[in-house]
Amino acid sequence: MFAAQRKMAGLDLEAVEMATRAGLHRAGAAILSALLSQPGGHSPRTECACGSQARYHDQRPKRLLTALGPVQLERAYYVCPDCQQGHSPRDRELDVEGTECSPGVRRMMALVGAETSFEKGREQLGLLAGIEVTTKAVERHTEAIGADIATSEQQEIRRAKQLELPEVLTPPAPVFYIEMDGTGVPVVQAETEGRPGKIEGQPAHTREVKLGCVFTQTTTDPEGRPVRDEDSTTYSAAIETAEEFGLRLYTEAWRRGWSRAKKKVILGDGAVWIWNLADQHFPGAIQIVDLFHARQHLWELSAKLFLNDERGRKRWMARALDRLNRGKIESLVKILRELHPAQTEVRKTVANEAEYFARNAERMRYPTFRAQGLFVGSGVVEAGCKTVIASRLKRSGMFWTVRGANAIIALRCCYLNHRFEDYWASRSRVA
Repeated sequence: MFAAQRKMAGLDLEAVEMATRAGLHRAGAAILSALLSQPGGHSPRTECACGSQARYHDQRPKRLLTALGPVQLERAYYVCPDCQQGHSPRDRELDVEGTECSPGVRRMMALVGAETSFEKGREQLGLLAGIEVTTKAVERHTEAIGADIATSEQQEIRRAKQLELPEVLTPPAPVFYIEMDGTGVPVVQAETEGRPGKIEGQPAHTREVKLGCVFTQTTTDPEGRPVRDEDSTTYSAAIETAEEFGLRLYTEAWRRGWSRAKKKVILGDGAVWIWNLADQHFPGAIQIVDLFHARQHLWELSAKLFLNDERGRKRWMARALDRLNRGKIESLVKILRELHPAQTEVRKTVANEAEYFARNAERMRYPTFRAQGLFVGSGVVEAGCKTVIASRLKRSGMFWTVRGANAIIALRCCYLNHRFEDYWASRSRVA
């Protein structure tokens, strides 16, 4: 290779790098094949899943795709005389039972599949690791690992439901926050059958992912504004009912030390399901409606009240925002109820908004919350909707099944929560 390059009076370093890597991979794969094979002794019997004793049948080859490339190993194969099922204990030992990809390759596929489309993940594996797999293989293994993580989460949630939670030994946080929100994910048509869409008379095209985030606050800045503790945010999410999600978020909060926090805060928009869960699972916590969401309600209402009167709109908004920012919600509700627009639809909107602010009055005492050095905006969970969900599941042309979406969501939360390595280590021990 080098001689040929010299004759051409040049050296293509990238070509040499790739060729050298490929050669080393082939050598490594040959060594790995020899290490994994079982040329010699074997037990005459082994336990079968049905409870009987399977008998040694013969030596059989198995082809695996590993991080070093394709390898072939020889291993003992057993057949059970009772259930007639065959298996190789060596496959279970190596964690390759029912698959032709090694644990290392499956781990790589899960990580690229969690971050980008399955097709781009396939391309990245080929370019960066020299591993050639199909797009379908990336999809299949990514979703399988995500589903396994989701199953582990459900086991924890069941323990929480039965009040079998371990004691949390982390130091108590000065201020502990929980934020909740929902965001739609595009799904295949079968997943929206019978569900009304956002536009009356139109079918739904998305399913709502409920996302919760947990973080802590220790200090405020020199101006007294709250400062979120670095790397303290963890996420929990799924397409599921509010009741199921409540237990999921409760489990995550408990794991993070909710029970030991000195001050507890729930932040969210005005969605009723959020505050129902807060009352049910987090009683006693300070409840705060996101200030920017509340302001948005007023801006949208003013646009309907003052269609062609920008000066009147600004004048009315200044008055309404003053009441909101000062936490004078009863006064704001009075302003709203004094409105009597001519249009029927606008009257209904005004009545709904008055009810919204009246219902959330105690959650909108913003000067009081600020005086305590607390956050009054739910920007963390809104950013989470983009980074955790939208960046992976809401790309152009994507349509998910609920099962597939939940698998990817579980995998992404596990990875972003810095728990993937712990999961993989525990999975390897079980295997």
